[in-house]
Amino acid sequence: MNMVVADNRIIAHLDLDTFFVSVERLRNAQLKEKPVIIGGMSDRGVVASCSYETRFYGVHAGMPMRMAKQLCSEAIILRGDMEAYSKYSNDVTSVIASQAPVYEKASIDEHYLDVSGMDKFFGTWQWTNELRQTIMKETGLPISFGLSVNKTVSKIATGQAKPNGALQVGKDEIKPFLAPLSIKKIPGVGQKNYQLLRNMGIPTIEVLTMVPVKMMQKVLGKEGVHIWEKANGIDRAPVVPYTEQKSISTEKTFGTDTTDIEFLNNLLVSMTEGLAFDLRAQGKLAGCITVKIRYANFDTHTQQVSIPYNASDHILIRRAKELFQKLYNRRLLIRLLGVRLSNLVQGFQQIDLFEDTTQHASLYQAMDKIRFRYGGEAVKRAVGI
Repeated sequence: MNMVVADNRIIAHLDLDTFFVSVERLRNAQLKEKPVIIGGMSDRGVVASCSYETRFYGVHAGMPMRMAKQLCSEAIILRGDMEAYSKYSNDVTSVIASQAPVYEKASIDEHYLDVSGMDKFFGTWQWTNELRQTIMKETGLPISFGLSVNKTVSKIATGQAKPNGALQVGKDEIKPFLAPLSIKKIPGVGQKNYQLLRNMGIPTIEVLTMVPVKMMQKVLGKEGVHIWEKANGIDRAPVVPYTEQKSISTEKTFGTDTTDIEFLNNLLVSMTEGLAFDLRAQGKLAGCITVKIRYANFDTHTQQVSIPYNASDHILIRRAKELFQKLYNRRLLIRLLGVRLSNLVQGFQQIDLFEDTTQHASLYQAMDKIRFRYGGEAVKRAVGI
């Protein structure tokens, strides 16, 4: 969606504080104020989330579990429960949906709201703060928010307001607010670009604004231009209204109706595998999967199930097979088979975050790298060929 919006808006960014940890503390009050790490339980696992108490020791998400244990030996290690986190995420979204005029679910734990014009009636700061209080009261989860003229500045403001706080940055305050901050605070500046910019002698946002945009383009291409614009408080991206209907799907109509169960199962695997790759390529996660069957007499039946947000082949394929078994009537010929993934949100969780090892992560990264280079059909499971 290519939309350009001027920065005369008022955008709120709401972000749940240490979301996975907060959910675990709701379920077990004894974890409050204690160092908590969530992720794969083995030394080869990865930290999915950690409490503020562990960050004092240098622990952060994405760190190998072995290193995290060494840095904070007294931490309580939990495997995590993506199904529970998805439920709480949807509870928060329901509260927002009941009150916000326009909102976008950006990931499992963050939302953008376009509250432009509401100051005429309520005052955007008061309204957003009251929404925050309602979320905390109804879900029990701590949440922070930032309020400014666009997504970038409001998101950075949220980061500065954490934990469990709020911050408004007016249009005239944007440059002095951003200037002293590390370039790492700019959304989209990953570790690789951070190191590159630091090596260029660019530690802060203020220094980055002094770099000619053409130089940024030369070094990082279009991405460099986007980073430069964000450093200057420019972000025209709209709040894209969230809808449960967002989905990707595929289906196959057969030239000859069939009851070949092995063929149908293999096709189901191939279709689901392809959709999972598309999800990861778009940086999205699915919260619902649907399987569709049309019989030779044109009767059409679907079965769907809500799932913990993910984009993992092995999880989605297992769910698709379960739904197919519930739907399939072995006495009837099948004319069409389809799979749909819906309730999509942004997120780069390419594996089940709580796998004990990084084997699935390494496998998917290797397969996706080949697909990006040679096409989506370049590598597939043998049963799907």
